[in-house]
Amino acid sequence: MTPEKASPLLLDGSSLTIDHLVAVAEQRREVRLAPAARERMLATRGIVEGIASRGEAVYGVTTGFGKLSDFAIPPHQLAQLQVNLVRSHAAGVGPRLPAREVRAMMLLRANVLAKGFSGARPELAELLCAMLNAGLHPSVPEQGSVGASGDLAPLAHLALALIGEGELQHPARHGGGEAGGESDGAATRVGPAADVLRAHGLEPVVLGPKEGLALINGTQAHTAIAALSLAEAKRCWEAAHMAGATSLEALLGTPAAFDARIHAARGQRGQMESAALLLELLADSEIRESHREGDARVQDAYALRCMPQVHGPVLEAMRFAEGLIATELNAATDNPLVFDDGTMLSGGNFHGQAVAMALDVLAIAMTNLAAMSERRTDRLVHPDLNEGLPPFLSTTAGVSSGFMMAQVTAAAITSECKVLSHPASVDTIPTDGNKEDVVPMAMGAAIKLRRILHNLRHVIAVELMCGAQGLESRRPLRAGVGVERAYAAVRALVPALVEDRVLGPDIERLAVAIGEGRFGVRP
Repeated sequence: MTPEKASPLLLDGSSLTIDHLVAVAEQRREVRLAPAARERMLATRGIVEGIASRGEAVYGVTTGFGKLSDFAIPPHQLAQLQVNLVRSHAAGVGPRLPAREVRAMMLLRANVLAKGFSGARPELAELLCAMLNAGLHPSVPEQGSVGASGDLAPLAHLALALIGEGELQHPARHGGGEAGGESDGAATRVGPAADVLRAHGLEPVVLGPKEGLALINGTQAHTAIAALSLAEAKRCWEAAHMAGATSLEALLGTPAAFDARIHAARGQRGQMESAALLLELLADSEIRESHREGDARVQDAYALRCMPQVHGPVLEAMRFAEGLIATELNAATDNPLVFDDGTMLSGGNFHGQAVAMALDVLAIAMTNLAAMSERRTDRLVHPDLNEGLPPFLSTTAGVSSGFMMAQVTAAAITSECKVLSHPASVDTIPTDGNKEDVVPMAMGAAIKLRRILHNLRHVIAVELMCGAQGLESRRPLRAGVGVERAYAAVRALVPALVEDRVLGPDIERLAVAIGEGRFGVRP
């Protein structure tokens, strides 16, 4: 971990980045509330308490919620109103979100509270920070949000733990609770939230006016997944170039189509960057020199020749998505918002359309990467298309099937990606007695993208494995400098195929390595 990442991250509501989020969610960087943010929170909290004491009619403070906002709440029931809100909205179902996604969600919720527009006490944000630092996270079901008043159900499950209800997952070394839980591979135990908090020297919060609403209103669940997915998408984009360049070498393809003049003539920035990257990976190739003269082919197939024209737009799509997602990390998404002049305004900043659209664009972009990769794999194994490589890359074809089924696996999950790339953000179904009549389905878009990225890692893994095997047949000639790095990284995890073996574990190891960034384009 770098010194910058080792220092505590100060949450101020305005400067959180995707890299910060990844460091906290995956590398467990320490988090603290910035002093200036604490002061802002105290100021707007005073405004909320003043409104409550005067009995003014303000949504979510002295009224019910959603379709029930016309119901005035008497002063002696204001605290119970907030607790009931959290309990009633914790209606999620389905698989539990992985630990890193819950940690990212906790970080984002603390950051939005730190902005000061929610009117919550600093203690809420500070408890979230303390839980992150102690490695505690609630069990949050992934289904139940339409992203309309934000991710109400997932955030309610998070808020439930803060008030000492529900369950918390915690490091197993602390003892107590039952073994198990979602922890991305780390050993955890699960126990009652209040007990786990106190075992770590923390106390549940007692909610005051508006604070239940401040904890559950917002876009932090789907935005957490979006930010982590974007970081993973970038790693996959680089790995796709490594795999594509490897396939080109194994298939005796030509890098002529990546000439900078071709791409400058079109002017698409992402395309130009992709072509330049491929040329860099293919530099100093002995394989290319071996067939430069006398090669009868004028052009390669699209899956090889048009990599910049497909990978480039994917880069542009990631940049578009990053702009929306990075902004949302520091967005005030509560309702109503509390301003320092004493006013409270109701609006719709909780509506998740912005990030939902970014998620759908990423889903389409990643599916295009998968489709190109699978087609290159098919050319590597296809006896009629693979430029003299052994059928299905097996030296004993017939008695051995080689990589035949690896390509079938890539085809199967690429097809699944195509189905999943149908946009969620154009769908809507009215909720809350038709009060929330147009919703963005942002959480569904996030879950779909997560699945597509899981598939994509495996599709690229198959191509890398087949491409490395193809290079074996071109030895002793060496490939381009970047391709040789890819080959070495594959062989560090997966041996060459001499005779048929179970390939599933090999694919899994390479997919994990892609997710860890071990196939980045820079050494």
